[in-house]
Amino acid sequence: MLERPAAAETTLRLAHASSPDSLINKAMEKFAADVKDESKGSVIVQIYPNAQLGDEGPIADGVGAGAIDIGLGGAIDAIDPRLNVLSLPFLFKGPANVHKFLDSEEGQKIQHMGEERGYLMLGALDSGFRQFATNKAIEAPSDLAGIKIRTPPNPVILATMKQFGALAESIPFGQVYTALQSHVVAAVEPEMRDYYDSSWYEVAKHLSISNYIWTANWWYMNKDRFDALTPDEQAAIEKSATDTVDWYRGELDKIYADTQKTLEAKGVTITKVETGPFVDMVQPVYDQFAKEWGPDLVSTVQSAAAAN
Repeated sequence: MLERPAAAETTLRLAHASSPDSLINKAMEKFAADVKDESKGSVIVQIYPNAQLGDEGPIADGVGAGAIDIGLGGAIDAIDPRLNVLSLPFLFKGPANVHKFLDSEEGQKIQHMGEERGYLMLGALDSGFRQFATNKAIEAPSDLAGIKIRTPPNPVILATMKQFGALAESIPFGQVYTALQSHVVAAVEPEMRDYYDSSWYEVAKHLSISNYIWTANWWYMNKDRFDALTPDEQAAIEKSATDTVDWYRGELDKIYADTQKTLEAKGVTITKVETGPFVDMVQPVYDQFAKEWGPDLVSTVQSAAAAN
């Protein structure tokens, strides 16, 4: 009697720009293991960390074109620029507020953006709240006036820095350390884990905690590639993604506490910013993007974020 051939194995290429030691990569390793288990080995996820397949923008483009199956990152112009609505300054009070919003009806609507362009959102993993880092304390907006500061190419961050009087420079993630070291820029506005993982603390030794903007590591898949999977394989992807988001959120508090202790042990000075004067300056950012994305979207998100 002839044996039935084994089911064809599907390999999905997953790319991101975070380091192999990052929580993002650990989450993707969990996801890959879960997908293999849930699909009974019919779907294998190959992970390409550390910008091996390009920085965040090229990853998004690659997923849209089908050259990469799954991607993560904050550069989402190719997916839908309106996703940046969640990066409006001082929109969220803290991580619990963010997660309640993401799981709400309005949060789920946001995560369906991009489907018309061929992207299926698997989730939103915290890239986290962003801080100010330079070689002095940032205590007031005037401390940022005229300072060259590296930012990602996020239009909301660029507009916010303009309001603060800073001179924003959109430098690729992998070039930030050198840019600080050579004084191309004098400051960064990092999420704490990136600040540590990328050793930026060595060349910008003062971290001012402001939580001025929350950003997502958007996690997305080529929709045609997903649609081509069997129903069981699709269910394996969806369940594994949901479980990974839950796991990732559960790790955040401990990671941040441990990271702060490590930074302090390495000689980093960490201070907390009184944000009131900064909050007073950002209404023009909301007005700008209400015109660009529609006032209903901005007001609805703002109301839902405040209610969660």
